[in-house]
Amino acid sequence: MDKKLKVGILGGTGMVGQRFISLLENHPWFEVVAIAASPRSAGKTYEEAIGGRWKMTTPMPEKVKKIVVQDVSNVKEVAAGVDFVFSAVDMTKDEIKKIEEEYAKTETPVVSNNSAHRWTPDVPMVVPELNPEHFEVIEAQKKRLGTTRGFVAVKPNCSIQSYTPALTALKKAGFEPKTVVATTYQAISGAGKTFKDWPEMEHNIIPFIGGEEEKSEQEPLRIWGHVENGEIVKADSPVITTQCIRVPVLDGHTAAVFVTFEEGKKPTKEQIIKVWREFKGLPQELELPSAPKQFIQYLEEDDRPQVALDVDFENGFGVSMGRLREDTVFDYKFVGLSHNTVRGAAGGALLTAELLTAKKYITAK
Repeated sequence: MDKKLKVGILGGTGMVGQRFISLLENHPWFEVVAIAASPRSAGKTYEEAIGGRWKMTTPMPEKVKKIVVQDVSNVKEVAAGVDFVFSAVDMTKDEIKKIEEEYAKTETPVVSNNSAHRWTPDVPMVVPELNPEHFEVIEAQKKRLGTTRGFVAVKPNCSIQSYTPALTALKKAGFEPKTVVATTYQAISGAGKTFKDWPEMEHNIIPFIGGEEEKSEQEPLRIWGHVENGEIVKADSPVITTQCIRVPVLDGHTAAVFVTFEEGKKPTKEQIIKVWREFKGLPQELELPSAPKQFIQYLEEDDRPQVALDVDFENGFGVSMGRLREDTVFDYKFVGLSHNTVRGAAGGALLTAELLTAKKYITAK
C-alpha cells in the first residue's frame, strides 16, 4: 500500500481502545490520526486523558500521546479527518447503534468491537477466516443507509473465539456437529478490568457474566448462517448450550467443549487434528499484515493449552486446541484457548479491517 489509510478510534480511552492503539503502532497499512471519547476527555491530549489508566503491558506509542482527543458525538468533525474508524465506545446499545450509523452516513466505514449491531440483519458479523462471504450484505446496508462507501461491520463476542473456529473448520471439512456443550472460563480483561481495578477477582471465580451465555450460544449460528435477500439468515444447527464463568486470569478465554456429530459424520481423532492444523482462510491466502500464519494449533501435551504458555500464540491472533479425546456421553471433548482482547476484540476487528481493505470495501476518501 503506497499511502497509509487514516484511522480514527472511537472510545479510544477504554481498554479495547487502548488495545487498538497498541496494535496499530507501526501498522503497515493504517495510521491513527484521530481519537474520540466522552466529553470529559475531549480537548485533552491522549496522554492527559489516559492519565494513570494505561492498561497495556507495552508503553503508550509516542505518536498518539499528543493527539488531542475529540468528542465522539461531534461525528462530522471526527469523520472529516479519517478514512475509516474503529468503534469501541462505551454507551448503551441504542446509543451505539445510532452513533455508528451516523458515522457510516458521513461515508466513513465503521469496524466495530461492540455488540450493538451484531444482530442487525444487513450488518456482517465476521471472523475473517470463517465467514468473509457475509461481507456481501454491505451493499444492501449501504442502500438502507443511503451511502456509497459508508457502512458498519462488526466482530463477534470474544467468548466464542476459543471454540467456534475449531467447529467451523470441521463443518467446512464435511463433519457436521449436532450438539455442542461449552463452558468458557473468561479473563477479567473481557470486562475491561485489570486486577488493580478488580481486586475481588483475585483467588475468586464468579459463575455469571451478564448476557454472555446467550451470545455464546447464538452468535456461532449467525457466523454459520448464509446471505439471503440482503440479510444474514442464521443457521439452525447445531444446538449449543453454554456456561460462562469469570476466572482470575488477566488475558485469555479457555473453553471446555463437548460435541456430538450428525450420524455418519463423525470424524476420527486423527482427522480432526489434521483438519485443525491445515485450516486456512482468506487472511492466510492474502497474507494480511495481522493474519496468523497458523490459525489453529493443536497441542499434544496433556496439560495444554495453558493461558501462561499459549495465549500469545501467533501474537494473540491464533487459537490453540488440546486434550481432544472420545467421550462417554458425547462423541468428543476438547479444550480451546484464545486471546480475548487480541483475536477476541481489537485484533479481530483489525484483521476484519485489513480484509475489508484488501477487498476494496475500505479505501482512501
